[in-house]
Amino acid sequence: MVGSERVGASPFTTGTTAFPARSSAPAHGRSGDEQVTILEGRILAKVAGVESEPGSMDVGFIPDHSSHRVMNIGDGHLEIPCIHAAAEVTRAFTDTGEAVPHLPQRDKV
Repeated sequence: MVGSERVGASPFTTGTTAFPARSSAPAHGRSGDEQVTILEGRILAKVAGVESEPGSMDVGFIPDHSSHRVMNIGDGHLEIPCIHAAAEVTRAFTDTGEAVPHLPQRDKV
């Protein structure tokens, strides 16, 4: 991941999340707005209660702390690069409220 400690711009953190076939992440929100791009795979996204199925190379925006859930609904790999508008990113799980650091490494679900 690249964060503001390496660049002279407004704080941001980048990374990539990969999902194996038919896997998902629990509903959560993150500190800082988030921009995502679907590189490959079939996705069902639920952001602030609204479901969508973006396709390859579609770009999405998730507002700061908005509850969202991502599910790989395909039989193949799902790859999503993310840009977070925060120098340090936390993830808070919707069901429990538990907040954990979003580590500066590749997420694997």
